Amino acid sequence: MAGLYFEEFEVGREFHHEFSRTVTEMDNTMFSLLTMNPQPLHIDAHFSEGTEFGQRLFNSIYTLGIMIGMSVYDTTLGTTIGNLGMTDVKFPKPVFHGDTLKAHTRIISKRESKSRPNQGIVEFEHTMTNQRGEVVASCRRTGLMHCKPKA
Repeated sequence: MAGLYFEEFEVGREFHHEFSRTVTEMDNTMFSLLTMNPQPLHIDAHFSEGTEFGQRLFNSIYTLGIMIGMSVYDTTLGTTIGNLGMTDVKFPKPVFHGDTLKAHTRIISKRESKSRPNQGIVEFEHTMTNQRGEVVASCRRTGLMHCKPKA
């Protein structure tokens, strides 16, 4: 698997994920409607033209999902048990249709699980930037990770 086991994570290590993603109107409309979010800022061009942004905003929950998803291949693919939580979720700049997003991850902390042998807890700090290098999203995520299988 491409993901890292608990022992392979180092506090302070940074990942600049190779994948990038240009987000589209279809992405935004489909995700908003599939998640039953009728917010006109996401799906109504006429309404959004009259806002301070002058256009539709990309759904922030989808932005969060893309940011974390971009980190999976380098960090947790096949080695995670599950997410334990997300905190400090922030969206300091808006995302618009046509923006190209990149994700970055830093390992904040790690510790062995007290209740689950052969598992550990890793805290990730994710940041997402747009094509201008502006931070558009960030969060801290805690994951429960497998330890390396014993030989």
